[in-house]
Amino acid sequence: MGRTVTLDDLGLTVQFLSLRAALDWRADTLIALADLGKVDLDMERRRFLAAAAYSVASFAVPDEPWWTQMAVRSAARAIASARSVGRGDLESVREMASIFSRVDQRRGGGYARMALVQYLTSDVAAYLRGNYVEERVRRDMFSVASELAYLSGWMAFDNAEHSIAQHYFSLAVKLAAEADDPPMAGHVLRAMAHQAVDLGHVRQGLQLAAASMDAKRYRMASPRERALFGVVYARALGAAGQKSAAAQALITAEDDLASATIGDDEPSRVFFFGEASLAHETACTLRDTGDLSGALTAFRRSVRTRKATTFIRTHAVTLGYLGDVHARRGEIDQACSTWSTALDAMDGIHSARARQTVVDMRAALSAFRRSGVRAIVELDERATAYLNSGAPLTSDTPPQP
Repeated sequence: MGRTVTLDDLGLTVQFLSLRAALDWRADTLIALADLGKVDLDMERRRFLAAAAYSVASFAVPDEPWWTQMAVRSAARAIASARSVGRGDLESVREMASIFSRVDQRRGGGYARMALVQYLTSDVAAYLRGNYVEERVRRDMFSVASELAYLSGWMAFDNAEHSIAQHYFSLAVKLAAEADDPPMAGHVLRAMAHQAVDLGHVRQGLQLAAASMDAKRYRMASPRERALFGVVYARALGAAGQKSAAAQALITAEDDLASATIGDDEPSRVFFFGEASLAHETACTLRDTGDLSGALTAFRRSVRTRKATTFIRTHAVTLGYLGDVHARRGEIDQACSTWSTALDAMDGIHSARARQTVVDMRAALSAFRRSGVRAIVELDERATAYLNSGAPLTSDTPPQP
């Protein structure tokens, strides 16, 4: 009848089965999208999804035949709607993807994600079931749908909703495979690697980062996107203790970014990645390998070169990390000054990653609270007020006291 039948429509236990389907590479992509959206948009079901465990078992990247099968199956999918989908529809979705991406950069993942999910699971889902005027439009529509699913996952990750993020990342990989868009798939795998490394799953994060660099995903990407893949790969190598390989990967990422030019045919999704972002990830890699002096220099370069008003969420996180490096080096005055600037930048930001830097700040200051130093006391009071003013962290790992 041309209508998508979901697990919920069948009267099955949608919470359990839709979670399994979203992480199952063999599950139908459009049904998984519909089911995941129904869970995420329902407050009670979303709590169930948020409470689900981050699945280490789902890290295995599909083998090569899977990618080919997904592209073939997508092209052969029966038309489920008489709705004609053309280039105008495609451009409208691309515009919305750009808007949501910029909102995320300015306000953080805890702001407007549900509006994005509503748009993805209604308007965009309808386009995905439509009758396309040409094959190129169909592939591009699945590609931009992948970008929106990835963005929902990234926003959930930024807001420490890690199980939700993982489900959207998996869905984004499927949509990229149906679009036969290797660089888009690499973009998502890079994000999955970032999340895994941040959560301490270093071995799995390195596998995902390596997969993002594999064959056509890296080779077909623009220089700017190759640099993004490469610097996250370097960070995963560094976290795994492979210092020499991490250093070489950083050099390659720098070379890739240096080769990017204004005339490149690059996707809009990489608009955020430039010198400041490269310096931020480089600093994280150096910090994780014990090079605090190098990390300090790179974090400072990131702060200095970033357009803070456009990328304020990441700017605040960078300042938080920079303050932490100062503290590790015993430079408490500089740490307090940097953390104070970070708190100034966090006004209006809805990001658990930003909030976590404040939790870490208070932990680092705990040894100095009784010192009576005015700057430390005032900063600690500001940090406490900030943490008490918003929603509690939803991270899988309880914050330190």
